[in-house]
Amino acid sequence: MDNPRLVSIIVPTYREAANLRPLVGRVVAAMQSAGRACEMLIVDDDSRDGTDVAVQELAERHPVRLITRTGQRDLSLAVVEGMRQARGQILLVMDADLSHPPEQIPRILEALEQPPTDFVIGSRYVSGGQTQEGWGVFRRLNSWVATALCRPLVGQVTDPMAGFFALRRDTFEQADPLNPIGYKIGLELMCRCRCRNVREVPISFANRTRGQSKLNLDQQARYLVHIGRLYRSYARGWGLAIRPILVAMRAGIAAVKCLRPTRPKSPSTARACVQKSKAA
Repeated sequence: MDNPRLVSIIVPTYREAANLRPLVGRVVAAMQSAGRACEMLIVDDDSRDGTDVAVQELAERHPVRLITRTGQRDLSLAVVEGMRQARGQILLVMDADLSHPPEQIPRILEALEQPPTDFVIGSRYVSGGQTQEGWGVFRRLNSWVATALCRPLVGQVTDPMAGFFALRRDTFEQADPLNPIGYKIGLELMCRCRCRNVREVPISFANRTRGQSKLNLDQQARYLVHIGRLYRSYARGWGLAIRPILVAMRAGIAAVKCLRPTRPKSPSTARACVQKSKAA
C-alpha cells in the first residue's frame, strides 16, 4: 500500500550530471530533518553525460531512481512522465541546477497541507523571495514580460513561471487533458488542474554554477505557443485580445534567429527566414 505521506520529488534533467550529487544530498538532508519520506525521480532526456552512472551510485545510498526518455526532448513532457510513474501522493517538481533551494521543500509541503490549498509555488517574487545578484536587465525584463503575458490566466500569482512547485496526486489525476510544450509545466498544471487556491512560499533563487542554461530563443517561442493554447482553453476573450501581441513576438523571435551572426546564409536561406518570420 502506498505511503499517504510519501513525497515524490521529480527532477527533469538534460546534461545535469555534475549537479546530481550535491542536489540529492541536500534534498535527502532536508527531508530527513523534516521527518518526511521521499523518493526522487530523475527524469532524463537521454543526456549521455554520465547521468545514468551518477544516479546508479546515488541509488545505493538514497531513494533515487532514473527514468530515461528517448525521442523528443522536452522538460514539460519529462515532468509529466515522472508524475505518472511516481509512487507518492504528493508530487513536487524542482530543477536540477540547484537554483531551487532544497531546504525550502518542507515549507512548501507544509503549505500544501493547509486546506484549501491545491498548488504551492516556491516563489522568487512573493514578499520575502529574491533572486541572486547577477541577473541582468534583459533577464529581468524577459521574466517580467513572460509573467505579464499570462496574468489573465493566473490572477494574483506573482511567480507563475516557477519550476519549483508541489501539488497532490489527486489534483494531478483530475487534470484536463495535458498539452504542454517547453519549460512552463507549472503554468500548464495550474490551468489544466483548475487550481483555485494557489499559495506561494518565498525562496532565494540561486544562479547556476555548473552546466549550461537551456533557455534560448526556441524556448521563448515555445512559451508563446503554449500560452496561446491555454488562452484558447481557459480565457478565450483575453486570448483574442492578446493574439496580435503573441504573433508579433513570435515574428520578432524568428527574425532575431535569422539575423544572428552565425554561419553565412545563402540567399535561399535568407528568404526562408523572412517568410518564416512573417508566418510566425
